[in-house]
Amino acid sequence: MSTQDIFPLEGGCDCGSLRYQLVKRPLIVHCCHCRWCQRESGASFALNALIEADYLIDSGATPQIVDTPSESGKGQKIARCPTCHVAVWSNYYSAGPVIRFLRVGTLDEPDQLPPDIHIFTRSKQPWVILPKDVPAVEIYYERNAIWPAESLARRLLIQPRIDAYQSTRVAADR
Repeated sequence: MSTQDIFPLEGGCDCGSLRYQLVKRPLIVHCCHCRWCQRESGASFALNALIEADYLIDSGATPQIVDTPSESGKGQKIARCPTCHVAVWSNYYSAGPVIRFLRVGTLDEPDQLPPDIHIFTRSKQPWVILPKDVPAVEIYYERNAIWPAESLARRLLIQPRIDAYQSTRVAADR
C-alpha cells in the first residue's frame, strides 16, 4: 500500500474536461489479468484502485455512465469523459455506486499506486512477468486474508450503504 502523505492525488481524462481528486488511500489496488479487463482496456491488464466514492471528488465535466457487460453477467457502469471517452472509473454490481474502481492510469502520477495484488492470473498474457514480492492469485481471493486491517474497517463502515444498494437491486431484478 502507498503511504498516506501522498494524498490527495489528482487525475483525469486525456482532454482535461473530467478531473478528479483522490483524497484517501485506496482500499486496495488490483492488477486484473482477466480477459474481460484485457478487452475493455485494450491492454494486457487493468490496474484499478478500489476506493469509497466519497473519497474520489469529481471536478470538471460530469462523466458519461456506460453500462458494460461483465463476466459475472451483472455488468458494470463505466464512467467516461463525455468529450474524449476515456474510462476513468467503474462501479460493479456488488457494491454499486458506493465503491469506485478508479483506473490508476488516469492519475497524473500513476506510479504512486502500484498493485497490491495480481488477480485472475490464470488468463494473464504469458509474456507478463509478475513480481515475486506482490501477491498473485489465479482467480480471486478472500478479502479478509488480503486486505489490510484499515481497509477492512473502512469496508465495514460502508457495508450498510452497500446492503441498501443491493436490496434495491434485488427488488429491481425480480
